[in-house]
Amino acid sequence: MKNIVIFGAPGSGKGTQSDLMVEKYGLGHISTGDVLRKEMRKGTEFGLMAKRLTDNGQLVPDDMMIKILSEVYDSHTDDDKGVIFDGYPRTITQAAALKDMLAERHHSVSAMIELVVPEKELIDRIVNRGKESGRSDDNAETARKRLEVYHQRTAPVIDWYEKEGLHYRINGQGDIDHIFGDICDVIDKLRD
Repeated sequence: MKNIVIFGAPGSGKGTQSDLMVEKYGLGHISTGDVLRKEMRKGTEFGLMAKRLTDNGQLVPDDMMIKILSEVYDSHTDDDKGVIFDGYPRTITQAAALKDMLAERHHSVSAMIELVVPEKELIDRIVNRGKESGRSDDNAETARKRLEVYHQRTAPVIDWYEKEGLHYRINGQGDIDHIFGDICDVIDKLRD
């Protein structure tokens, strides 16, 4: 299995590139944002708490995220050739928990692919996405808060994966197909 962490700041193109990887490689896709929004729509206790936090640009606590992520991961069938983790891990604690959770299943992360995009472009992308999708959390003020949290709490995960020997940096600006080509170059070199 090729389990891939697609990584980057909010608005870096993780979802877009994940969709392309699913189509080309037959990987499963776990978007923590989608999982959280589903729980919010269902009105679960977890969903209501997640909404309060994300509306303020904050992260859901690590222990809650790994619990729900484990359930979603286990729901994927053996037909999947691996899974893309989109939006997770967001802290070093989550990265270590993901490693442990996968090890319990005799799996591992094959690569962490980081999409790098300048901050001004990230904010523009997030605001435009909000206009197109109607997502209430995609506005300039919340985007700035989310980027601040990203730099403080999430960016250190890059060094963690660098030390694990799994970090690959991709320029996330420009043509979507060109970016995807760079991602394919990484995936095609990975062992199963």
